Amino acid sequence: MPALPEVLFVCVHNAGRSQMAAALLHHHARGRVAVRSAGSSPADDLNPVVLEVMAEVGLDLTRQAPKKLLNADVDAADVVITMGCGDACPVVPGKRYVDWDLDDPAGKGTAEVRGIRDEIDRRIRHLVAEIAPEA
Repeated sequence: MPALPEVLFVCVHNAGRSQMAAALLHHHARGRVAVRSAGSSPADDLNPVVLEVMAEVGLDLTRQAPKKLLNADVDAADVVITMGCGDACPVVPGKRYVDWDLDDPAGKGTAEVRGIRDEIDRRIRHLVAEIAPEA
């Protein structure tokens, strides 16, 4: 990994899973990892239940907005973590790809989205220990 590894989280709408993952990685890595998130077909706004459950753990996502996945985002990343975007994610040789099979929080209630958040948090802590252990 480079001195400042870059991680890109990609899902379809960039309104839930990838936003939670980006916020949690930014929080846990404490500046030791560059973080981006994007969607293959971005929504207009973040999922309000996602905003609620992230606020419960002290992370404010109200200033975030879904972003369109660009080839430049993939080019810049050292690790691309996909979350259900399927064939819409461009594949660049030499990049490390990891697929996290996670439920989509769209249409789910607070308790279910909390569970998704907690699973993402568990995976993020493992990722930080792997790519930025000094964080």
